[in-house]
Amino acid sequence: MTELDPAGLQVLMSRLTGVAVEMGEVLRRAAFSPNIKERADCSAALFAPDGTLLVQAEHIPVHLGSMPASVAAAIAALGDQATPGTQVVVNDPYAGGTHLNDITLVAPAFAATGGRLVGWVANRAHHADLGGAAPGSMPADATEIHAEGLRIPPVPFATGVRAVIVASSRTPDERAGDLDAQVGANSLGVERFAEFADEPLDEVVAYGERRMRATLGALPDGTWSYADVLDSCGPTPDQQRPATIRISVTKAGDSITFDFTGTDEQRAGNVNAVEAVTVSAVAFALRSATDPTIPANGGAMRPVGVIAPAGSIVAATFPSAVGAGNVEVSQRVADVCLGALAQAWPDRVGAASQGTMNNLLIGGSGWVYYETVAGGQGGRPPRPPASTGPGQPGMSGVHTAMTNTRNTPIEALERAFPMRVRRYRLRRGSGGAGSARGGEGIERDVLMLEDVTVSLITERRVSPPWGLAGGEPGAVGENWLLRQGDESRAERLLDKCTIRMRAGDVLRMLTPGGGGWGTPPG
Repeated sequence: MTELDPAGLQVLMSRLTGVAVEMGEVLRRAAFSPNIKERADCSAALFAPDGTLLVQAEHIPVHLGSMPASVAAAIAALGDQATPGTQVVVNDPYAGGTHLNDITLVAPAFAATGGRLVGWVANRAHHADLGGAAPGSMPADATEIHAEGLRIPPVPFATGVRAVIVASSRTPDERAGDLDAQVGANSLGVERFAEFADEPLDEVVAYGERRMRATLGALPDGTWSYADVLDSCGPTPDQQRPATIRISVTKAGDSITFDFTGTDEQRAGNVNAVEAVTVSAVAFALRSATDPTIPANGGAMRPVGVIAPAGSIVAATFPSAVGAGNVEVSQRVADVCLGALAQAWPDRVGAASQGTMNNLLIGGSGWVYYETVAGGQGGRPPRPPASTGPGQPGMSGVHTAMTNTRNTPIEALERAFPMRVRRYRLRRGSGGAGSARGGEGIERDVLMLEDVTVSLITERRVSPPWGLAGGEPGAVGENWLLRQGDESRAERLLDKCTIRMRAGDVLRMLTPGGGGWGTPPG
C-alpha cells in the first residue's frame, strides 16, 4: 500500500464518492414511492472495515451524520458472520436508528480475490408508512415509540424480515418496492466498492482529521453559549409549552466540544431526539461554520466532542417517542450550534433559516403521502474574501439545514394521490429585514378529494427564526384548515396535530422565512 500525493488522494476520494452517488441514483430510480423517487428522501455512504465513515454523497445531513451509528449496530449484530450477499436492516432509534420511518440497510464489501473485507456500504430511506397510530407513522400525539410503528433491531435482512416490514405498512406494495430499491442500491455499491481493495482507504480518514484540526487550530479559542426553544412537544395542553435546548461550545487548540448540559429533559411527546441525531446536527453546523470543503468523514469528527445528557430531548432514552426528533429537534440543535458559533466566528455564520421541516403526512384509503415543505434561508455575511458589504440574501423556497430533499412536483403529487394543489407560491415579505434579507417561505393550499387523516409536525409557529448582526427575525409559519375551501371558516391549527379532514377541505401551510443578516438599510 503506497502513500498518495494530494492529487492522487483527491482522485481516490472522488472515485469513492462517485460510488455513493451512484447508489443514491439507483435507489431513487428504482423506488416506488414519490417520497424517494421525486423528493430524494434517501442517502448513501461508504464505510471502512471498522465502521468509520469514508465518504458520503451530498444527500440528507440528518441521515448521513447519524448513519455511523447504524453501521456500528450492523457490525455488532453480524460479529464475524458477515458473508458476501449479507445485508443488515435496522430502524430502531435505540439500536442505531433515528426515527422509525428511516430504514437503513448495511452490507459488507469483500475483495474479489482473497475475500478480505474492504468495508461497508449503507443506504437509508424514509418510508412513508410503517404502521403506528396514524398514517405516516408520526402521530402528533404519540408519547411512546410504540405508537409510531414497527421497530426493527439490527438483524440480517431476509425474506421473512421483508415480509414483516411490508405487512406492517398501510401501503405494502410501496414498501416492497422501496425495500427492493434499497437492496439493489447496496448490491451495486458492494460491487463497485470491492474494486478499491488495494487502495489506501485509511488516508481518506486521516486527511479528514488533518483538515479539521488545521481549520480549528487557525480559529480563536474560547467558550460560547446559546439557547433556543422548540415551540411545543405535541398537541395536548400540557405539551403546548416550549422546550429549551442549551449549548456551550468550547474550542481549544485543534479540538472543539459541544456540551448540551442544561437542555430540558425528554418530554411526553415525540419531540425527542436520540443522540445519533444530535451528533449529526453538530457535524452539519461545524462544517458549515468552518469550511464546507472539509471531507465529511469519520476523521473530521475525531477532534469533536459531544456531551448530550442521557434522558434529555437531545439524547432520549427508551421508550420515548422520537418521530419528530429526527426532523424537528435536529433543526433546533443545528440552530443553537450555529448561534454559538456565530459569536465565535461572526464572519462565517448566517442568520437562522426556517428551522423546521414542515412535515405534512396525509393518509386515505390505501395510500399515504409524506412531504417536508421548503421555506426561507437566513441572510448571510459577505462572501469571502470580502469582509464588509451588505452580505448575501437568503434563498427562498428551499430546504435548509438538516434536510436536503426536493419539493414534490405538483404533477407527480396529483398523479399519485387524490389531492389537488390550489396554491403554491413564495410567501412575500416573510424573510427578515437586513442588509442581507432572509429568504421567503412558501404558501401552499392542498385540496382533499376524499376523507383523510392529516398529521402536522411543524415548528417555528411561535418562536421566529432569529436575525443576526442587526438583522430582523423571519416570519413564523402558520397552519390553517379551510372547511370546504371557505376562507370565512378558516381554523388555525396547532403546530403539531393529527386531525380528520373531509373531501373538499383545504389545508393551507405558510412556512417560515429566514432571518435577516446585518442592519436593515434606512
